[in-house]
Amino acid sequence: MNYLERIVKDRIEEFSNLSYAKAAADMEALALSTPEPRLSFSDSIRERNGVIAEFKRQSPSKGVIHHAKVSPKDVVGLYEKAGVSAISCLTNHFFAGTIDDLKEAVASVKHTPVLRKEFIVDPFQVFEAKATGASAILLIAGAVSLGQTRLLAETADRIGLEILMEIHDEKDIDGNVSLPGVTAVGINNRNLKTFEVDIDHSIRLANMLPTNVVKIAESGIRDADDMLRLHKAGFDGFLIGETFMKEDNPGDACKRLCLKYEELCKTL
Repeated sequence: MNYLERIVKDRIEEFSNLSYAKAAADMEALALSTPEPRLSFSDSIRERNGVIAEFKRQSPSKGVIHHAKVSPKDVVGLYEKAGVSAISCLTNHFFAGTIDDLKEAVASVKHTPVLRKEFIVDPFQVFEAKATGASAILLIAGAVSLGQTRLLAETADRIGLEILMEIHDEKDIDGNVSLPGVTAVGINNRNLKTFEVDIDHSIRLANMLPTNVVKIAESGIRDADDMLRLHKAGFDGFLIGETFMKEDNPGDACKRLCLKYEELCKTL
C-alpha cells in the first residue's frame, strides 16, 4: 500500500466512526454561522507574488522537517510579513498536524488567506475547515470516488469555501477541475505513490488546464529560478513548504525567496 492509499484509508476509517456522523450536523451549523472568509484565496494568488507558504513539521517520506514543537504562531506571521499570497497548514497526523494548528494559523495572520491542507474524505472536515476560519480547502483528485469528490466540492461551495483541486496526471483533469467551488488547480510534482519529485511534471500538464482557474505548482520547488521557470510555463502560484521549513528560521527563508523571485520577475 502506497503513502496516499495508506493515509486515505486511515482517514476513511476515522470518519466511518458513528461519533462523527452524529457530530456532523452540529459542525455544519457552526460552519454556517461562521462568516464567509474575508479574503479570497484565488484572488490573492493572482494579485500578489503567488507564493503559498506551508506550515509542515514532518512528512511520511522525509520524517521530521522542523523540530516537533514548532507551532504555527512561530512561523506563519513571518510568512505574512514576507508578503506571501496565502498560507497552507497541514492538519493530518501523518504530517504531525492537527486542527488546532489550523486555528492557530488563522489567528496568527491578518491579511492572508489560509488553506486547510488535508486528505479530505468526509463533509465533516469541510465544515470543520469553515468553522475554523479557513478560506479554502485542498481536495485531491482520485483520493475518493468522483461522486464523493463532487459531494465534498458542492459542500464547500455551499458554505463559501474555495477549493484547490490537486491533480497528479492527465486523467485527473476531466470531471474534477470543473466541479463547483474549484477556483484553483494544483499540479503536484510529487508522486504520492512513491513521493519522488519531478518539477517538469507540472510544466507538461499546464497547458491542459482550463484558462479560468488559477494554476498552482506544488512540491519540489527549491529556489526562485524554479519559480520563474514555472511562471513562464503559465503558473500563477507556487506551494512551497519543505524549502522553508527545513531552515532554522522558515520566515527568513521565505522572505529571501520572495525577494529573489521579485528581482527575477523584473527581468522579464
